[in-house]
Amino acid sequence: MSEEEVNKILGPEKFDSEQYIANSKAGVAVGLAWTRVGGDILFIEASKSKGKGKLTLTGNLGDVMKESASTALSFIKANAEHMDIDPASFDALDLHIHVPEGAIPKDGPSAGITMLTSIASALRNKPVKSYLAMTGEITLRGKVLPVGGIKEKILAAKRSGIKEIILCKDNKRHVEEINPDLFMVSSFIMSIRCNKYLSML
Repeated sequence: MSEEEVNKILGPEKFDSEQYIANSKAGVAVGLAWTRVGGDILFIEASKSKGKGKLTLTGNLGDVMKESASTALSFIKANAEHMDIDPASFDALDLHIHVPEGAIPKDGPSAGITMLTSIASALRNKPVKSYLAMTGEITLRGKVLPVGGIKEKILAAKRSGIKEIILCKDNKRHVEEINPDLFMVSSFIMSIRCNKYLSML
C-alpha cells in the first residue's frame, strides 16, 4: 500500500508533533503518556503574563493532572532561587498551562515532571532541549516517583523521533526488559536537584 493510499484511508495528519519535538520556544516540554491503545507523546505548554499569581489550566485535564500542575508550581516556588528564578516574580505574574488536543480527556500523575519542566522553562525564558521527553510523578519534596506503561511510552517516543528520555531510577528495571536498540534513555533520576536537573534540559 502506498503512502497516498494510506493518507486517503486515514485522512490528513491531525497534529504536527514535529513543531514541539524540534522545540525552540521556552515553556514547551514533551511528556510520555500511556493510553488504552498504547503509548503516546504529550505536549505541555506554559506561558507567563503580567498578573497577580493566578494559575490557569486548560486542555481537558482531570483532577489528578491538575494536582500535578499545582504540585509542580509549589515546588518551583519553594526552590526558586536554586532555579535562577526571582521569588518576587510569582506575585507579579499569571501562569497558563495548556495541553493541546483539548477534545481528548487527559489525567494521571505521570506528567508531573513534564509540567514542572514546562513551567520552569517559561519562567527562566530557556527552551527545553529538542527531541527530549520525560515521564514521572513528582512530590512537593522534589521526589520523582516511578510510573507505569514504560514499554509503551518508550515505543511511542521511538515512533515519534524522540532521541532522549528522562525517567525515574525505579523504572530502570522496566527499561532493561526492552530491546536496547529501540531507544536511548539519557537519564534516570530519583529527585530533582534543581541545578543538576535543569542542566540536563
